Amino acid sequence: MSSEAAKVVVPESVLRKQKREEQWAADKKEKALVEKKKSIESRKLISSRAKQYAEEYDAQEKELVQLKREARLKGGFYVSPEAKLLFVIRIRGINAMHPKTRKILQLLRLRQIFNGVFLKKKRNHYVEGGDAGNRENYINELIKRMN
Repeated sequence: MSSEAAKVVVPESVLRKQKREEQWAADKKEKALVEKKKSIESRKLISSRAKQYAEEYDAQEKELVQLKREARLKGGFYVSPEAKLLFVIRIRGINAMHPKTRKILQLLRLRQIFNGVFLKKKRNHYVEGGDAGNRENYINELIKRMN
């Protein structure tokens, strides 16, 4: 009986299938290792960039505090620089709107309600709302929505 068990014939197609599945498993394992190494490197890069940005923002805040202190010592006031980028949103329809106002909105490509555009600030006019400040993620999200 032991000789019969040792002489079990396995079809060639089954052998090929086993070999192919072993090859696929090895490829999958290798690919997983490469992906893991890549993700580790990208996480290191992301954390280093985050640290760099945090240091930059801390330096900006310290510089702002220093400028305010210097201005106070000199007996004056520190006026922070204004934003150079505006995001303008149309929040009203055209009913009972002055023709000049309507034309300005048309020139700004604000033809529909709740459309928005980015503008470079050139002059110091009154602006409803305010500047966008340091909100990169929010601005990027708005740009993605507009496209």
